Amino acid sequence: MSGNAESSGRSLVSVVIPTRDRHRRLSLALRSALAQREVNLEVIVVDDGSRDGTSQAIRRLADPRIRLVRHESPLGESAARNRGIAEAAGTWIAFLDDDDVWAPDKLRRQLQAMADAGRNWAYAGHVTIDDRFRILTGSPPLPPERVMESLSRYHAVPGSASNVIATAELLALVGPFDAGLKRTPDWDMWLRLARAGAPAWVCAPLVAICVHAGNMSRDMSVMFRELKTLADRYGIAVDWARHYRWAAWTALQEGRRWRATRYYAGALAEGDVLSAGRAAVAMLRGSSACVSRARHTDAWTPEARSWLDELA
Repeated sequence: MSGNAESSGRSLVSVVIPTRDRHRRLSLALRSALAQREVNLEVIVVDDGSRDGTSQAIRRLADPRIRLVRHESPLGESAARNRGIAEAAGTWIAFLDDDDVWAPDKLRRQLQAMADAGRNWAYAGHVTIDDRFRILTGSPPLPPERVMESLSRYHAVPGSASNVIATAELLALVGPFDAGLKRTPDWDMWLRLARAGAPAWVCAPLVAICVHAGNMSRDMSVMFRELKTLADRYGIAVDWARHYRWAAWTALQEGRRWRATRYYAGALAEGDVLSAGRAAVAMLRGSSACVSRARHTDAWTPEARSWLDELA
């Protein structure tokens, strides 16, 4: 399938934003989507059973580019994304989570990258931020050939779903997000997209993922069950040690030292001998053991800082 992106913006891009009970965070995500430059777009907000006045707040915006659809009862994020895809009129569909934000040229640059490469889906680089818009982490993403090699072992597309754009035709070909997966539906989707063809990329920090208490991961047991599901479904060799290390790092962020050491033990059992030392450090230092991972690449962040300051 060949790409046909138009960097001029003549093709309509449908931006799909699933949301539930986060209208204050949603307002920033919406602002960043509506601020996209040189792109013809519609924004489809799928209110997944909110009870905080989200739908009313969106209607008050009275922006003709926004279309609101609503689930009276929550069906989950993947079902909400699928509803947005079904409602989309665009040639291209981009996903944005309600607590993330975009650089104003994110879509334009991705469309150009796909046109240049003749491809039908794309990702960019990202940073993570806190509620005060401070940059916590960030480094250049893997190039497409490395992403294609690595997807069979871990979720190698950087950031969240907020980073990806694809043609409506390609999404129809590979099928909807799996609403039965709670922790790994993005990876499942990217595996299917990759089997249909390689992505394009923009090696620039065009997405900011906000880390806050509402999206912190706590129970990793669901993730590990779903990793087994993906391994069986696609016949892939999941990098279990990597996922145990990530679960341990997340537990340390939450101040759960004993849980972190159990995850490091899992990584050790998978052959990662360095995790024995990581477990000892976790017990001694707790959440401060996360510092080395939290460092970002200084050369990577200035571009993100410039457009984040405009949104803050």
